[in-house]
Amino acid sequence: MHPGIYGMLEEWEDGDQEINMDFLLPTGIFLKFPVSRNDTIKHIKEMVWRNARSEALFSGLGDPDGYVFTCINQTAEREELEEEFRRIRDVKPFMCVLRLVAREGNRQEKLTNTQITQLIGKGLHEFESQKNHEVNEFRTKMRTFCEEKALERQYLPWQRWLEYSFPCDLEPCRTPSGFGSVKLKSSKIFINVKFEASDESFMLQQDCQDLPVALMKSALKKKATVFRSLRQEPEDYILQVNGRWDFIYGKHPLCQFKSRSLSRPPPLPLKRQNTSSLWSINEPFYIQLLQGSRVNADEGMKLVVQAGLFHGSELLCKVVTSLDVTVCSEPLWDQRLEFDINVCDLPRMSRLCFALYAVIEKTKKPKSTKKKNKKADCPIAWVNTMVFDYKDQLKTGEFLLSMWPSVPDDKSDLLNPMGTVEKNPNVDSAAGLLIRFPNIRPHPLYYPSLEKHLKLKEIMDNKHYTEFFEDEKDLLWKLRTEIREHYPENLSKLLLVTKWNKREDVVQNSWHALPLKWPDLPAIHALELLDYSFPDPAVRSFTVRCLRKLSDDELLQYLIQLVQVLKYESYLDCDLTTFLLERALSNRRIGHFLFWHLRSEIHVASVSLRFGLILEAYCRGNIHHIKILNKQNEALAKMRALSDFVKSGSQKMTVEDLKLCIRQETYMEALSDLLSPLNPSIILTEICADKCRFMDSKMKPLWLMYKNPSTPGDMVGIIFKNGDDLRQDMLTLQMIQLMENMWKKEGLDLRMIPYGCLSTGNKMGLIEVVKNSDTIANIQLNSSNSAATAAFNKDALLNWLKSKNPGDKLEQAIEEFTLSCAGYCVATYVLGIGDRHNDNIMIRETGQLFHIDFGHFLGNFKRKLGINRERVPFILTYDFVHVIQQGRTNNSEKFERFREYCEQAYKILCRNGMLFVNLFAMMKAAGLPELTCFKDIQYLKDSLALGKSEDEALKNFKVKFNEALRESWKTKVNWMMHSLAKDNRA
Repeated sequence: MHPGIYGMLEEWEDGDQEINMDFLLPTGIFLKFPVSRNDTIKHIKEMVWRNARSEALFSGLGDPDGYVFTCINQTAEREELEEEFRRIRDVKPFMCVLRLVAREGNRQEKLTNTQITQLIGKGLHEFESQKNHEVNEFRTKMRTFCEEKALERQYLPWQRWLEYSFPCDLEPCRTPSGFGSVKLKSSKIFINVKFEASDESFMLQQDCQDLPVALMKSALKKKATVFRSLRQEPEDYILQVNGRWDFIYGKHPLCQFKSRSLSRPPPLPLKRQNTSSLWSINEPFYIQLLQGSRVNADEGMKLVVQAGLFHGSELLCKVVTSLDVTVCSEPLWDQRLEFDINVCDLPRMSRLCFALYAVIEKTKKPKSTKKKNKKADCPIAWVNTMVFDYKDQLKTGEFLLSMWPSVPDDKSDLLNPMGTVEKNPNVDSAAGLLIRFPNIRPHPLYYPSLEKHLKLKEIMDNKHYTEFFEDEKDLLWKLRTEIREHYPENLSKLLLVTKWNKREDVVQNSWHALPLKWPDLPAIHALELLDYSFPDPAVRSFTVRCLRKLSDDELLQYLIQLVQVLKYESYLDCDLTTFLLERALSNRRIGHFLFWHLRSEIHVASVSLRFGLILEAYCRGNIHHIKILNKQNEALAKMRALSDFVKSGSQKMTVEDLKLCIRQETYMEALSDLLSPLNPSIILTEICADKCRFMDSKMKPLWLMYKNPSTPGDMVGIIFKNGDDLRQDMLTLQMIQLMENMWKKEGLDLRMIPYGCLSTGNKMGLIEVVKNSDTIANIQLNSSNSAATAAFNKDALLNWLKSKNPGDKLEQAIEEFTLSCAGYCVATYVLGIGDRHNDNIMIRETGQLFHIDFGHFLGNFKRKLGINRERVPFILTYDFVHVIQQGRTNNSEKFERFREYCEQAYKILCRNGMLFVNLFAMMKAAGLPELTCFKDIQYLKDSLALGKSEDEALKNFKVKFNEALRESWKTKVNWMMHSLAKDNRA
């Protein structure tokens, strides 16, 4: 190999040609021969043994299984290639050199470590190199916990194992409208049943309220009659949905199926000797600001450090500012920063926040004899650290804090209490602050345990009110007992008015006795207590206790938010982490999505350590799941390679080029035979290269189609996006799914399509293809002569539905359109969805309307030249009304029924308004551009009319409904402009 190709990553992607490799043997022999890029490590080892037979000292080699290859990988680290079924092109050594060494240690342990490293995208050696006691203790504790869970699963009875591996996918149950038993309307359904290893199938008729066991009995009776065989028992069989890893079992009626452990007790605390009570120290709290490092600022400026103590979002005392020093790479302060709060008054979750900034001395010419100086702030960096460590001990000694870069133009709030308490891992380039916590006493100081009973306060009349005047705070504090007895769901109000910098208040509240004294809250009310404003560990433990009541389906519904609020936890070992791992190891579907929600943000430096450790713990508790997830990870890597190939080609790529690439053996192998990351019940058996393509939009998403061997002619489609952040789409679709569940529980099925969407990495993810559907833009354009007139053709949608639903089917298709249109009108209004042009609204051939691409929400509507392009509350055009009225202008009865659907749906959402607000508030940590602070959520509070009566809310919605209908011509103009712009680009 000539030197020019050393370290070239592209070398491993160049087709299937052979490449010359060097091999260093432990006997001192050097071998050189060509290998195929598609060869596995195991095959290469066999080739080495064959070639070595003719060399000296071959007899000294021994058994091949006693050796392992090592190489230098792309991150310049030595890697042992324990996973011998990997292909050499996937290993991608930095140089074409493999060294053979004697295998040492536990091979299975090394193999598992290698698989986990590949899967989570972070080397386990990175955790070990931290040399951090908290990291080490967390890894040890979580490994023990997760491996115990894995051992428990091995002894599960058949039914429990089935519930873990394949949890039932159920529709939400309808809430009874009154007391007593409610008799549900019964109807017959037809089910095609086929026995495994048999070509025969039977069509059976069952009552929709029958349990699965009744269907199995009918099927076995039919089988015995047809084949004249002995009758068998239902216990010997299970019902599987054709072509999917979905099973029908349990005590649920057939119509509810969508397919039309206790943790170990904590260890005893170590005996603490020679300690003082923190509350006995009535001395001001202070730290020593020593010096900075790697500070980059313009000459002629002065450097200043600002420091503040926070408890959640509350500033505990006045902010302290250092002296200004001259700009240099390593500025020296060596200054004591004293805070206006005594050590005894520090709350347990005190957070010390620093901001480093530069100032320019500007002297104005005085109008009087007095001179005035102005200081202009130039933010440089910020960093946060806890005052107490994870063992409740007040920190002492020196700490070098690697800082995070500030937003250059944001001079409003230099301190960032909402930010992470993790240090910036880029220690070689980040600015740093060296500080010293004083040794206030010669022995450690711990935060005391609280023993008094928990007292609570009164609720405000307005349950959505969260800001209080001082006299209101005093009143609520005096009436806290009444709040606990009569309004326990308002615990958050009490926490907000507690004076965390006053030891007496904290003691009187006895927060550490909270779990024993406060009645459990419904989980949907407890969610808000996971916000960063409530950092107290007892509060968060209480919250997790409330969340244990969530069913698996409910937990999946809120899992995105629960992963995000992990970012607010101050220490690695916390109740929320243990809770999520426990539930993930008890239900593989939860484990699947927990893995991908964590894995998709492993590139984010501030959470990479925390999320990586949780992923490692999950993998160790579910070794069998690693293989399934690794297969998905491998497929996503190939999808990304295909996407890069399409986007970065030196000449314009064609669809045929893409198909040719997919047909390569390595791509066909990686992209076939896996469970879909979007839905682990769906099997992506064989990719159909002839049906794959890439789309015309900017990021060139891949449109990938898979054959379904169980149903000939049926296809499963996924879209792979590389370059777009799908988390906002994922959040919006989660909200639409939640709305649909709420409506169904109230007996209102609005035929929504919350299609699958999953972020799998940095600006990378998958979207489900909704089959047999088209955009309104295409439907209008195909029935018009030009793009300019297409948007104004009101007959286009109705004619398209007629062509797809001949005869009696049309009425049902129009009903589907009416229901879904009502649902999306309400959903897009409440969520403030923007950029609603005719390429972002689609219709299925069955009549269901649905929206796609949610790049703007919470009222962030698109503007052009300073003018708001979207001027209606939601999309309700006259061609929609034309379909709803079945093409008749005098069919007001149908339209009024549509209006009633909208109003009923809106009232249901208003009754659950605070849940939506809490879920969006929990997503602030995600860093979405349009959701960063409470101001962004104000649109949601307004659209749901929080604080108003139901009548007032409905009156406001009726005004918006009429406005949408009256101003719909503006929507048509916007659609026309979009169609013309698209036509010009084409």
